[in-house]
Amino acid sequence: MLNEREIESCYLGQFIPVHYHHNMLMDQNRMHGFKSAIDYAVKPGMKVVELGGGTGVLSWFAAARADKVWCVEFNPDMVKEARKMLALNPHGDKVEVVHADAFEFLPPEPVDVVICEMIHVGMLREKQVEVIESFKRRYLARFGGPLPIFLPEAVIMAVQPMQQEYDFEGFYAPIVQFQETAAIHPGVQELAPPAVYSIIDFSQPTDSIFGFDGKFVVERSGTLNALRFVTKNILAVVPERSTTIDWLNHYMCLPLAAPVAVKAGDVLQVSFQYRAGGSIPSLEASIRAQVIYDVNLQPVVQNAVYA
Repeated sequence: MLNEREIESCYLGQFIPVHYHHNMLMDQNRMHGFKSAIDYAVKPGMKVVELGGGTGVLSWFAAARADKVWCVEFNPDMVKEARKMLALNPHGDKVEVVHADAFEFLPPEPVDVVICEMIHVGMLREKQVEVIESFKRRYLARFGGPLPIFLPEAVIMAVQPMQQEYDFEGFYAPIVQFQETAAIHPGVQELAPPAVYSIIDFSQPTDSIFGFDGKFVVERSGTLNALRFVTKNILAVVPERSTTIDWLNHYMCLPLAAPVAVKAGDVLQVSFQYRAGGSIPSLEASIRAQVIYDVNLQPVVQNAVYA
């Protein structure tokens, strides 16, 4: 019998299939963001580790400046693909593709930068948090401080109450949806602004449990039938320009088990909890949403009229 971690890895986790990496290479926002962040963070002469390297493209970005890059990949098929692709590109010889588990690998010497992109919306499904926390503990035990720079440096996660259309040519199907952040989605209505529920700084210890128990003031009447999860990755902080290099994951909209009718002025109480790397169904099962202030049930105050 497989345990939960093994079950999750079967359909994403550490065995992302080769064809899925094509989608990541085609994601221009992701590619441009990481290239810009790596170009900024990696200085000439540095040593770099990438945990979960896939095709090796992020390691290749680093190799343009670094003296040495270790690209760690657990999937044997992807190890072969990465070695083949890197051999086709200049500076590819500076990348050593290591067939190893990111939970166990340590470089043979201290490094300056660690790249890790095991990122799913809300830090679900993939093992970004677990892998980095494991690496930090083992790195400090072997080499002492300071820790290397981690890319991404931080993550901001938010949640937003939504009315989501689930009619597909007359077929009603409330299903998880992933939506492009820059596109207009017909049938989608924002009921209130998003609220931040977690900020991760990878240079600091990170809790593996995320949760939210907060309130929203409804701005538009409708039916609350979904929560939109927003994940903004701070790939690099650029203090001299007082800015950051960011990458925004696709929005993830999760349907609610019991839709709630809401009106402008109502107050919603929303709560959920899940663990880093956990399954989407585990998050869905924890979601609670209810109206705790019904604007229509409040007494009407009439102003006095004087003759």
